[in-house]
Amino acid sequence: MESTINPDKKVVHVAVGIIKREQDIFICKRPDDKHQGGKWEFPGGKVEKGETVTQALQRELIEEVDIHVQSSSPFMEIHHDYGDKAVQLDIHLVEDFSGEPIGLEGQQGQWVAIDKLDNFQFPAANVPILAKLIELIK
Repeated sequence: MESTINPDKKVVHVAVGIIKREQDIFICKRPDDKHQGGKWEFPGGKVEKGETVTQALQRELIEEVDIHVQSSSPFMEIHHDYGDKAVQLDIHLVEDFSGEPIGLEGQQGQWVAIDKLDNFQFPAANVPILAKLIELIK
């Protein structure tokens, strides 16, 4: 687990889904006006009070990319401080889902082969995720 957060800073807890089909991963481009805008990401969103990570992931993936998660498995957890915002990412691998992901919030989304993910610019907090995904296919 990566930890680079100032303990006095408020941390945004985020459920992240690595939506995987064979050797492809579904990624979305962050809107330009959002934090880390214009960069690519794995879909997900904030864990609301009273929600488990799994519940948040299921809700967010319905809202954001229109898929229904049947099951997911923990992949890794990352703590990262961007300076202006700190995040705790609870990342789950989602291989069992129904529907075809599409950007419901106007964001661009696409399937990308795992070995091509390094051609896309991701937020710094996502770098360890990319490294672990690349290791899976070696």
